[in-house]
Amino acid sequence: MKDVLRAALAVPALRVADVAYNTAEIEKKIQEAAAQGATLLTFPELSLTGYTCGDLFAADLLFDRTAEALCQLAGAVPDHMLVAVGAPLLIGGQLYNTAVLMTGGKIVGAVPKTFLPSFGVSEERRHFSPASALDGTVLHTLGCFTFPVGADLLFRAADGTVVGVEICEDLAAPLPPSTLLSLAGAEIILGLAAAHEVVTGREKRRRAILEQSARTKTAYLFASAGKDESTADLIFSGHGMIALAGKSEAENTALIDGDYLLTCDLDLGLIRHDRRRNRTFGECAAHYGAGEGVEIVDLPLALTVSDGALLTVRRLPFVPDDAATRAAHCNEIFEMQASALSRRLSVIGGKLTIGISGGLDSTLALLVAVRAMDKLGLPHTNITAVTMPCFGTSDDTLHNALELMEKLGVSALTVPIREAVLQHFKDIGHDTNDFSVTYENSQARERTQVLMDLANKRGGIVLGTGDLSEMALGWCTYNGDHMSMYGVNCDVPKTLIRWIIETVIDENILPDATDVLHRIIDTPISPELLPPDAVGKIAQKTEDIVGPYALHDFFLFYTVRVGYRPAKIFALAAKAFDGIFDGATIKKWLTVFTRRFFTQQFKRNCVPDGIKVGSVALSPRGDWHMPSDATSAEWLREIEEIEV
Repeated sequence: MKDVLRAALAVPALRVADVAYNTAEIEKKIQEAAAQGATLLTFPELSLTGYTCGDLFAADLLFDRTAEALCQLAGAVPDHMLVAVGAPLLIGGQLYNTAVLMTGGKIVGAVPKTFLPSFGVSEERRHFSPASALDGTVLHTLGCFTFPVGADLLFRAADGTVVGVEICEDLAAPLPPSTLLSLAGAEIILGLAAAHEVVTGREKRRRAILEQSARTKTAYLFASAGKDESTADLIFSGHGMIALAGKSEAENTALIDGDYLLTCDLDLGLIRHDRRRNRTFGECAAHYGAGEGVEIVDLPLALTVSDGALLTVRRLPFVPDDAATRAAHCNEIFEMQASALSRRLSVIGGKLTIGISGGLDSTLALLVAVRAMDKLGLPHTNITAVTMPCFGTSDDTLHNALELMEKLGVSALTVPIREAVLQHFKDIGHDTNDFSVTYENSQARERTQVLMDLANKRGGIVLGTGDLSEMALGWCTYNGDHMSMYGVNCDVPKTLIRWIIETVIDENILPDATDVLHRIIDTPISPELLPPDAVGKIAQKTEDIVGPYALHDFFLFYTVRVGYRPAKIFALAAKAFDGIFDGATIKKWLTVFTRRFFTQQFKRNCVPDGIKVGSVALSPRGDWHMPSDATSAEWLREIEEIEV
């Protein structure tokens, strides 16, 4: 899969100062990682000797055995892998704590530790010299290998993937080397470490790794010394973590661990997209002169060759999986919506008109309006809520709409529009048995006319209810429900709306409306523009017509948030929805999404104001600028070529 790399970190079994034993254990982990298809593997700091050797680091035998072992290990690394092993290197009479990188039977470079801790229990300067003791990058010969050694090395694979290295304390520095390495082009940072464990230490490290990978827009592989290190004074936990752009992709679960391999697939397309889009990243590199003094080691192997089988692909990218996180996320969005609306109302008189269908979107918009009135200390009666039954209105949604308005204490109106629409059909010569787009859109435009005129009559604005998913698909009637003076749901995807309403219920924000809100979130999504069935139930279901919103929101996220091409979006969707939708179904709706996303841009180019609340937004005044006449031809051609 394009831009996908299989990465691994290993914490091998270890005997302090037993180089032969450690070499054998490292070889086992290299073979295991190779068998799992990994192309990049890192070990902990000083993993070849053990970190806790103390004054044994001054012993001739130890560094002689280390030199022999490195040559042996190089021969064990296959052509398709890049491996980093922690080892002491004797260079120019000084000992350095280094990461030694190998591929295809060769040592290709070594990176010395920049910052040596010499405080508290740490005394690395007793044994090692810092990277600054080298005169820049030097060439070093070990056995039959001659290779560069320096803190400013970057390793570039044949596919363009760039890898940098930093060691333990380097990450804790005010300006970590990985920051400058990333600005110079590093997309992956190998973080070899020997972090001793203390209470709360794991969480602090975890936070540092996530924050650094987010700030530098990198993948960060952190491998720390394991439980087999000496416990004379300290204990080492073997903490291993692989992060990508601020999110954990893999992490060991045992608090005190060792002798394990952690493998996952990393989608580097995300950070490559973000670096292209975020001008601050490039400007920062230029500002600080990143790249000056950096030397590139070109490697013959390709790293991004994974099929993506180990990728973790979330089915609902806009909806957090964890219940507590999801509730906090939804509550935050709800408060943002209400605060934004209260600000708008505070300058236009504090009144609004809103259409209520009994569906999810209008329900959330009404809840936001009520919350905004509470923030302003204004009565709920300043909200004129209107239900406008017509040909497709079902008994259930009408009753839900009426009860919701009653429970919330708003000024409720029922304005049947059937006769007005029939008169309009007569005026334009439309057959009432012709259930075409004219039949549907006439109702939407009549409802908007009623809302606009009531807003004029009562004062205030018309509050829009349309959501982000509908905006992406153009699933709204131009000059109908497409129109309002303010849109509170404009950046909320359909797959998230029911969860926000559920959070309102769970947080007991509007307790009187709990029962009716439960019924509303269980109601099928429908525009209710075609007649209901024989018993008054919804007959027209939106997802039967336009497609599953779960798929469309997935397509939207990967199209807009990370700019992926259709073939990759399809591959990710096939993985995420395995067992739910087959390939033919995914391809069908990806075609529909792509066609509609391009052709409906003209509606997005004239949407009302509304705030951005998430990572994807389509306002032409904000995140998404696109001409209305852009063609989808290239995208549709690639979709057509997808084999299912």
